[in-house]
Amino acid sequence: MWIKTLKFKGGRLKDCSQTDGKDGKMKTRIKMPMPFHGNYIVSIITGETEDRARCQRLFIRELSEETRKEHYKGVDEKDVPTHQVSFHDFGCRRIVEGKLKENEENIVSFETHGKTYRFSPLLPKHQ
Repeated sequence: MWIKTLKFKGGRLKDCSQTDGKDGKMKTRIKMPMPFHGNYIVSIITGETEDRARCQRLFIRELSEETRKEHYKGVDEKDVPTHQVSFHDFGCRRIVEGKLKENEENIVSFETHGKTYRFSPLLPKHQ
């Protein structure tokens, strides 16, 4: 089940799912379900080290071609981020822009500045 996030804009609900903003068609569909009030594990991998933490309010949006061209003019195409990821970690909002690396049913990861941000649902332990 894939849940779209809706925001208010001008008194109407605006669809904030993965669209390119012009024709309303999806470019990249994130396969992992992301309910707004869900809990997730974020693993930040740098070289040989891995830090894990709990996060909430995960929101992923694809950057438009215009945004990428405007903000990353002098950057090599292989280093230009494709998505913007927003999440809350210990009450603080964090925003990361990176390239989509993994897009699976139970995991999604992004690579940026030598770090990999890997998100997966926090599942309760059943006894």
